[in-house]
Amino acid sequence: MITRRAAIRSLAAGSLLMPGLLSELLASDPPVATDPLAPRPGHFPGKAKRVIFIFLTGGFSHVDTFDHKPKLFTDHGKAWKDKKFIKKPIYDFKPRGKSGLMVSDLFPFQAGIADELCVINSMKSDHGNHFEATLGMHTGSFTFARPSIGSWVSYGLGTPNRNLPSFVVIAPQLPYAGGQVWGSDFLPGCHQGVRVTPGAEPIPDLQRRLPTAEAQRQELDLLATLNRGHQEARGEDSRLSARIRSYETAAAMQLEAPEAFDLAKESDATLDLYGLKRDQTKGFAWQALVARRLVERGVRFVELIDSGASNNWDAHGDMKSHAPLARNVDQPIAALVQDLKSRGLLDDTLVVLTTEFGRTPFVDSADHKGREHHAPCFSSWLCGAGVKKGHLHGASDEYGIEVASDQVHVHDFHATILHLLGFDHEKLTWRHAGRDFRLTDVHGNVVKQILA
Repeated sequence: MITRRAAIRSLAAGSLLMPGLLSELLASDPPVATDPLAPRPGHFPGKAKRVIFIFLTGGFSHVDTFDHKPKLFTDHGKAWKDKKFIKKPIYDFKPRGKSGLMVSDLFPFQAGIADELCVINSMKSDHGNHFEATLGMHTGSFTFARPSIGSWVSYGLGTPNRNLPSFVVIAPQLPYAGGQVWGSDFLPGCHQGVRVTPGAEPIPDLQRRLPTAEAQRQELDLLATLNRGHQEARGEDSRLSARIRSYETAAAMQLEAPEAFDLAKESDATLDLYGLKRDQTKGFAWQALVARRLVERGVRFVELIDSGASNNWDAHGDMKSHAPLARNVDQPIAALVQDLKSRGLLDDTLVVLTTEFGRTPFVDSADHKGREHHAPCFSSWLCGAGVKKGHLHGASDEYGIEVASDQVHVHDFHATILHLLGFDHEKLTWRHAGRDFRLTDVHGNVVKQILA
């Protein structure tokens, strides 16, 4: 098979192309890497070596969690414009820790780690629908499938452990936008997220098919020889190389993945910290503890998704529905931060908590119990490598409706995460369809005010 790159070089040999045009055409194909998952440095030394990205599906309410608005309490039931009514939170706020960050009683365990958090109360999304907003938070594109942030990180940094995927998604159910949330799109397939489903068998078919490790090793060696011959006969083909590497990683996972997902050796104290029962293999506490075990073993990007496209934080009917969802995730999230810190991992691990958008501080009738979608303003937080501790960035207006200062658009959020990993977000690109694509598209600014 003659590749596009080989054909261009052949034409060049016959002087049929001008040198400048030749360079442009050759640049249209990404460079072929012999190992697309080989570990490599960023553009500059980053504070973070890995990311744990926590996504609470459905849009949790900023004004009921991290964005304290006293005016919502004093003006509850007051008529607002467009025949709307101001609605107060049903959860009380208190200043937490030495920093005094305001966190509601909905998240008592996260309130206990407030001095580790960098809360952003000025987030902004471009879309108020679940599908598009979820896609945008993960890929930077609100309309079309693009590589996810985890895939970009895998592509940029590679992985130090070839026995595990570089990007793992632990999700009991499919979120809005489905597998596009962790897809690699035009990036090599080896950078796509591997979905793990909590349960007795998190990754199906991990057990060896052959009776001994030696027999399997011989089979894999033979397969590697056949693959190399197949590849050499077809010249430079980055897609084929990536496909071969992905199957090699799948085979290697049989050696290390079962141990990574086995919590038997975790102490009772650690299980208690997460609120996890011994032999439990489901629930967000299991997801969070496995996330710590994966980053310990070299996985670059782990995403934790707490629920799917049903039974999530989409509280149209009643804000009381936030309570059981919070009980499911609050203790494990705080435990994960504490556990990482106690093991010396928080200094170079970036922990992110976000959602796709917030919820309206106003409702259609004075007695309405729920809240609707709200993209103009919501809350997220960062913690760990390279961000300020016990810090509040940005502010919404007196009701939490619009950003009042220091707006952080989703593109800015992504640019800042990449910066903490050692990337100039404008230079982490992939040539596709005649242009250079990046996670932040043509937007994004690093939020330097939150950097430690």
